[in-house]
Amino acid sequence: MAKEPMLKFVTVGRDMPTKRDAEDRKDDFLEIYGEFVEAKAEEQASRCSQCGVPYCQSHCPLHNNIPDWLRLTATGRLKEAYEISQATNTFPEICGRICPQDRLCEGNCVIENSGHGTVTIGSVEKYITDTAWENGWVETITPVVEREESVGIIGSGPGGLAAADRLRRAGIKVTVYERSDRAGGLMMYGIPGFKLEKDIVLRRVEQLEKSGVEFVLNCNVGEDISFDAIRGKHDAVLIATGVYKSRDLKGPGSGADGIVKAIDYLTASNKVSFGDEVEEYESGELNANGKKVVVIGGGDTAMDCVRTAIRQGATSVKCLYRRDRANMPGSQRETQNAEEEGVDFVWLSAPKGFAGDPVSGVMVQKMRLGAPDASGRQSPEVIEGADYVEEADLVIKALGFEPEELPKLWGVDGLEVTRWGTVLADFKTHASSLEGVYACGDIQRGASLVVWAIRDGREAADAMIDYIDQTAAVAAE
Repeated sequence: MAKEPMLKFVTVGRDMPTKRDAEDRKDDFLEIYGEFVEAKAEEQASRCSQCGVPYCQSHCPLHNNIPDWLRLTATGRLKEAYEISQATNTFPEICGRICPQDRLCEGNCVIENSGHGTVTIGSVEKYITDTAWENGWVETITPVVEREESVGIIGSGPGGLAAADRLRRAGIKVTVYERSDRAGGLMMYGIPGFKLEKDIVLRRVEQLEKSGVEFVLNCNVGEDISFDAIRGKHDAVLIATGVYKSRDLKGPGSGADGIVKAIDYLTASNKVSFGDEVEEYESGELNANGKKVVVIGGGDTAMDCVRTAIRQGATSVKCLYRRDRANMPGSQRETQNAEEEGVDFVWLSAPKGFAGDPVSGVMVQKMRLGAPDASGRQSPEVIEGADYVEEADLVIKALGFEPEELPKLWGVDGLEVTRWGTVLADFKTHASSLEGVYACGDIQRGASLVVWAIRDGREAADAMIDYIDQTAAVAAE
């Protein structure tokens, strides 16, 4: 009788791939975690308890079949593990790198909650698909039947690309309209290379191009092409623009030089990593080298900014957040990585204003946590008389993102939006108020995670296929 390959969490401890030393990794933009070797991936996968009710799966937005591909990995059946992983997730190697597993699958692992340390799900997921690429198991999409219908997708972030993948598998023609010079959206320009190296994104874009997806780059809808023209060219349209309007700061001096938006800062850094010439980087406007940097915010974007500033050669990097460590929205794993690299977190602190022009300091109010607000989190309250000035040569605003006013920007009548400015669409079919127009990802749900955008894109693609089929059936009657 074969030995049971699973349930080894009692005798085998949790282990992560080797993490590069902080002193080494803060000098470049390469990923900080190494790869599992086959034996280590099998060992860590074998720790899974194969729960009757897998909370890891239920807390994954894509409901990935995690216990199944862990068991297949533990028994050396990696190609099957990849096929199971790819069945529910369009980009498992990307999610394995950037998902906040500590808040999703791994944070809800049964053995984690029993005190044995979670299964390292994300690292195994990454290993499975990286191995699949190395072995040629990731194939160009070849539909069984090519169809005449087409879909136009506005935006090439995770939601748009996930939808494009699913639509091409159904044989539908796809054109993606992207306002930037490279496809990938947030994954390309919003996330630094030390979390997601860009060749990982580029090979997925290339896979879609080889599969017949057309990318129209440097195309700003409303300027280079009208929304109505896109609707006229396609049988259905998906709005997958993401949300890129930065939340702003008020207060004295908030318009001073040296106070910049996180998205501008991160985009410039990523473009430089490609070898592009970026004037604002060369001038020092979006470059932290030799500067005292203060980042305002406590989410994952703030973590990306502080860790980028370290790598650019800032003399000091501080992160101001108005709540404490336990109440910050960003990944605790990312916070730990930032601390290892030399970032100083200043908890319970909020900006009141700014000194100098160009900026020379942030006027900081010290806070304490009071009664819970509507979300259940304790509300920060100002401690009177505890203000001080934090020196700064560069201030980066990482306060989150809001939707652009698409109906106004695109000159579209009838496209309904919510009171938050997101596109009003059904959360199952993703159908908007306009016939044949759908929305997915952040532009529908607000600023969220890549994994949610992938789920939305897949669902929207399925709904558009149904819509196209129904339209064709009516036309044939």
